[in-house]
Amino acid sequence: MKTCKVVVLGSGGREHALSWKLSQSSLAEIVYTIPGNAGIPNSVNIPLNDFSELHAFCLENSISLIVVGPESVLSQGISDFFRKTDIRVWGPGTSAARLESSKIFSKQFMSRNNVTTAQFIKLSSPYSRADIENAVNCFHERVVIKYDGLAAGKGVFVCSSKKEIDSALEQIKEKFGSDAPLVFEQLLVGPELSFIGMTDGKTIKLFPEAQDHKRLLDGDAGPNTGGMGAYTPVKICTEEVRREVFASIIEPTLVGLQKEQIDYKGFIYFGVLLHEGKPYLLEYNVRLGDPEAEVLLPALSSDLLEAILWALEGKLTEVDFVIRNEHFVDIVLCSGGYPDEYKTGLEITGLHSIPEEVIVFHSATVLKNGTLSTNGGRVLNIVARGKDFSAAKNAAYRACHAISFEGMHYRKDIGAGNSQ
Repeated sequence: MKTCKVVVLGSGGREHALSWKLSQSSLAEIVYTIPGNAGIPNSVNIPLNDFSELHAFCLENSISLIVVGPESVLSQGISDFFRKTDIRVWGPGTSAARLESSKIFSKQFMSRNNVTTAQFIKLSSPYSRADIENAVNCFHERVVIKYDGLAAGKGVFVCSSKKEIDSALEQIKEKFGSDAPLVFEQLLVGPELSFIGMTDGKTIKLFPEAQDHKRLLDGDAGPNTGGMGAYTPVKICTEEVRREVFASIIEPTLVGLQKEQIDYKGFIYFGVLLHEGKPYLLEYNVRLGDPEAEVLLPALSSDLLEAILWALEGKLTEVDFVIRNEHFVDIVLCSGGYPDEYKTGLEITGLHSIPEEVIVFHSATVLKNGTLSTNGGRVLNIVARGKDFSAAKNAAYRACHAISFEGMHYRKDIGAGNSQ
């Protein structure tokens, strides 16, 4: 294969991890990240929604491959745009991106293709209060309410009482409008697992399973966030669970994509919940999870860029996916007040003392008068590896203790219960 110049699109920890991993390939001449952040080498500040300017940059710099990070730009059609050019793009087009950008489309796709998932009722505008009450009553007030569109991880509400349901509906009304399309879904209870892979639309190569922590506070309390930490592998994910996930969720998804002639070349994410030991699909994402990417990409010892290039030719079967026999833990350092209001521009200290076995992926940093500072809610990902889970976890938390910025918050229980 020929070497190539690559652009990663996005600005968070996932994109830093992608840039870091792709840069290790002997096939990569250079990896740019757009718009990137202060911690990602070769960041170029171009707006993601300015497709023409992105195209001009790619032509000027002889870019031959774009790897798309965030779901928002996929749903806006970035892949469709660049597939009309000579520049290859890794990421599904808008037709496939609906698996994430529309919860209604996603659930209907699962139902049509016999993917094991929770029972659901969709409400499309216009609907009445009676329609809402009927949906709630169908699930005896134990319901998950999901806004249909993209919401950066903040459009899902898990409810088990009328008070929680009323609160969720009020928040949805404030954020998305009184006639926002919704999915009401049977509330399933159990541990969640992230199964993420790359597909050429026919074949899939899976990373090891990971577990993400969505709630802000220890003990899975507090509001949902974009993700407070992740780890891999996961103790509860047995070979039997993996086989069942593949047979009842992943394989029917691939068959459905082909049957419905949905062109899909990119990363694909299966959010799975084990309810009474049986796996159910909660959601698709059409990109790498974040913060799962920050542990999965370091866990991959084989060449990611080579795998992408083979997959774009429809030859993912040619790829050997080699996973390190180690454990990886990611702790997300957040701004005080996240996921609600928080300060930015706060100086970050302590990064110079991070040990060699720890990787720091930047999610929201900026250089302010030459000083590294915070620039968002989720600021840094502290990723450690170890021969077992405890070694990786302890190394990650030791590194967290060395870093500081005003109001810094992180969970102290990432991976609780996963000790080997």
